[in-house]
Amino acid sequence: MSESTSMIDPQVEKLLEASGSKFRLVTLGARRARQINAYFGQLGEGLGTAVPPQVTSTARKPLSIAFEEIAADKIVPVERDFEAEALAEAQAKADAEALAAELDAKND
Repeated sequence: MSESTSMIDPQVEKLLEASGSKFRLVTLGARRARQINAYFGQLGEGLGTAVPPQVTSTARKPLSIAFEEIAADKIVPVERDFEAEALAEAQAKADAEALAAELDAKND
């Protein structure tokens, strides 16, 4: 059986495999496309705060470039630990409240 040709390059199957799920692919692609768009928008300003495209591409659209980067494993999804982030945030808030109470006690 021969492999079917597709007009979409990189192929969606490869992108899904690289990202893990279609929802992660959409999020990852959109975020990276915004970064690429910001890079192209600031080229003449010399600021250099945005990361340039990580692949050589003939595509002109930031989303197409982002998908090519994902397919080339230049952009990889990172799992966030929301529970650990929430615990750290709660601890920081508790520390700040304790410090504020201590300062109030000293001022009284």
